[in-house]
Amino acid sequence: MKITIISVGSIKEKYLKDAIAEYKKRISKYSLVEEITVADEPIKEKSSEFQNEEIKEKEAQRIIAKIPAKSYKIALNLKGEMLSSEELAMKINRVATYHSSHITFIIGGSLGLGVSVLKLMDYHLCFSKMTFPHQLMKVILLEQIYRSFKILNHETYHK
Repeated sequence: MKITIISVGSIKEKYLKDAIAEYKKRISKYSLVEEITVADEPIKEKSSEFQNEEIKEKEAQRIIAKIPAKSYKIALNLKGEMLSSEELAMKINRVATYHSSHITFIIGGSLGLGVSVLKLMDYHLCFSKMTFPHQLMKVILLEQIYRSFKILNHETYHK
């Protein structure tokens, strides 16, 4: 199995980089993990809704260019379906069994994901109704992927 995470914007904070590295190391026991970062667009202090949509679409085109062929694409999207950790584990297992052994998760920038990339997704996943910084979302996603593999392998970690 292979997991690819495509995200917008680089992470500067050392504590987040350390957490990402730790979870990628843990996941590597179960799956290959690839991390792809695309550049984010500068956002003006008081940009219009139209300008925000243009920004999201520019970022979307960068994301689309990086999506691996034949992978199952999951967008992290506030309008997506909420799952428990156990349900996410089962989703990953079903995708690997029936669709593709390669899953790509997409994390948008601070404005979210553009329509053109959302239309390409196989599934939309929502972690919470709350908004999280997109840099922190990568850590949360990686932790849940790791937890999913522990659940699927009946290993202690998940309580």
